[in-house]
Amino acid sequence: MPPIEGETAPDFEALLCDGETFRSTTLADALDDRGGVLVSTGFAFSAIAQNWWKQFVRAGWGEFDDVSVLGVSRDGPYAQNEFLRWLDEPDFRFFADVNGEIGDSLDLLADRDHMANVSTPWRSAFVLDPEREVQYAFVADDWISPLPREEIETAVTNL
Repeated sequence: MPPIEGETAPDFEALLCDGETFRSTTLADALDDRGGVLVSTGFAFSAIAQNWWKQFVRAGWGEFDDVSVLGVSRDGPYAQNEFLRWLDEPDFRFFADVNGEIGDSLDLLADRDHMANVSTPWRSAFVLDPEREVQYAFVADDWISPLPREEIETAVTNL
């Protein structure tokens, strides 16, 4: 079961991309002074990811004070960095979850019937405090529903 409010998110380690470089980083080290928002969208250049992340840019998520905005997708670090350059929001960073280890640690992976031998994470968002305690959790129960952006923004305000 994915982490719920009040639980501590696992401290995974993966390549963290910033649009230019990438380095192995733990979730704990990627969180800012007040915490972070961790958003999983499957694949970086999917239509849903492009739509969601451009909405986050327009909503000013890059301006959260001392709160990291972190994406997770199954793409490798070069694709992640290209996606971040396309977004043109220097404060966003992405974890490359090539082997699905992050999705597995968060219990988000689901087999996709139309994608042979591929598991992708359910689209989700977690607002975490600096100790990785989940302050807000959303896991979609379908593949196309939008994130509850205003609820996430309220949770960030309450960090």
